[in-house]
Amino acid sequence: MASLPATGNGLIVSFGEMLIDFVPTTSGVSLAEAPGFLKAPGGAPANVAIAVTRLGGKAAFVGKLGDDEFGHMLAGILKENNVNADGITFDQGARTALAFVTLRADGEREFMFYRNPSADMLLKPEDLNLELIRSAKVFHYGSISLIVEPCRSAHLKAMEVAKEAGCLLSYDPNLRLPLWPSPEEARQQMLSIWDKADIIKVSDVELEFLTGKVDDASALSLWHPNLKLLLVTLGEQGSKYYTKNFHGSVDAFHVNTVDTTGAGDSFVGALLCKIVDDQSILEDEPRLREILKFANASGAITTIKKGAIPALPTESDVLNLIKGA
Repeated sequence: MASLPATGNGLIVSFGEMLIDFVPTTSGVSLAEAPGFLKAPGGAPANVAIAVTRLGGKAAFVGKLGDDEFGHMLAGILKENNVNADGITFDQGARTALAFVTLRADGEREFMFYRNPSADMLLKPEDLNLELIRSAKVFHYGSISLIVEPCRSAHLKAMEVAKEAGCLLSYDPNLRLPLWPSPEEARQQMLSIWDKADIIKVSDVELEFLTGKVDDASALSLWHPNLKLLLVTLGEQGSKYYTKNFHGSVDAFHVNTVDTTGAGDSFVGALLCKIVDDQSILEDEPRLREILKFANASGAITTIKKGAIPALPTESDVLNLIKGA
């Protein structure tokens, strides 16, 4: 049987937004009914960066924060978690983004965003730390940074520079419908950069949003010739993987889910830190399956605690869950 590859030393650069989620102190109530809120730092690309370092990998974050207390707090959290912060700039004119999150009784979430405009949307191509991006082995991003200019141009520029430098491009569209002008615009923009990515991870919800269905045929309709790996995460049903030569599914780990925030980011971070030094794994099904089992376990653990960043596991946490399963 294939063994789990070691965590790599190559740099994983995560690009996009970091913000503060305000999470109600009580689950299963609407925002209006919530008696109080806890600050939970988040933003998918930032979560991925911390997921990587928590598992022993190397990560950097590239994005813009407000030159305010929350922005400096978030930069501090990245540094505390050993994420390289050389790619962060601060905007004097705009605030750090905020999101109020409702936790439904089943652990799923609803969002209300404060971004008009927030600092992350004002990242300009000339703000980019190109040297840092070029030093990456993997460049990871979402789609929220495509919603408005100038951030969209910065995103496209960063991708282009990463690609030219030979980075592996990793894309998790991370659909947040309330942030887009319309569902049509979201679909169009999410797909506008589709054929650039080497690895794409979508959730079952995103797969249905993009194709109308959740099955192998709809997943394969999203395949493009340059893609090395397409992943569909299915929550309690585990995950599915598709490559040029093989496809299959890996079972989930069952845990007592409290809050699904960050589970997908934890899954992505676990995958990336295991392939960053050896991309031949993407063509080796037994080794890839071991990594996806590890990624599934990493995602599952993240749902046991409230908030994303406090819940992200270490490697020994993940291995203990796998052993105990």
